[in-house]
Amino acid sequence: MNWNTIVELIGYLGSALVVVSMLMTSVVRLRIINLIGSAIFTCYALLIKSYPTAVMNLFLVGINVYHLVRLLKVQKQYDLIPTDANDRYVAYLLEKNGDDIRAWFPDFVLPKGGDVIAFLVCCDSNPAGLFLGRRMDGGAVEVLLDYATPVYRDTSVGRYLYDQLARSGCKSLVFRANAPRHVGYMQKVGYRKNDKGEYVLSLKA
Repeated sequence: MNWNTIVELIGYLGSALVVVSMLMTSVVRLRIINLIGSAIFTCYALLIKSYPTAVMNLFLVGINVYHLVRLLKVQKQYDLIPTDANDRYVAYLLEKNGDDIRAWFPDFVLPKGGDVIAFLVCCDSNPAGLFLGRRMDGGAVEVLLDYATPVYRDTSVGRYLYDQLARSGCKSLVFRANAPRHVGYMQKVGYRKNDKGEYVLSLKA
């Protein structure tokens, strides 16, 4: 492989990462991938001596760094709103985000019965998360749905929710559903798989 081919591959890689970043639903991921892509493309532009392109991408690197610092520094302010599984707004969120919910929770079916608890998590009046569960013995809650909207999918919604549940007397969360894509998130926030195949998160107030 000659040097010119290597330089071209660097350019293709930078371009591909910039394009891929635009497909991200998470703003943080978008900024990180776009930052990497812009940095690589800056190097490519310098190698081919296209200085205007290099300057433009260098500015993009700076813009991404600036916004990443702001995103990571600013503490999101959440509000927890107790609601009902049959609430019209809950139904609206389930319908509006139906495809995304089915992708993450393929077996989810809107539960029926008076023992179901439901909470909305909002950030600046915007819906950030929806939690549906069923109370069990010993202060445990079976998780039926623990959904975060794409913009707020960085574990902060869940950590806020779990803290509030712990303060209300919930001792643990138990997740039994088949949701392979959700497993990585559960492991990040501290769920542990037991010998029954359930994922359990112990909560402390």
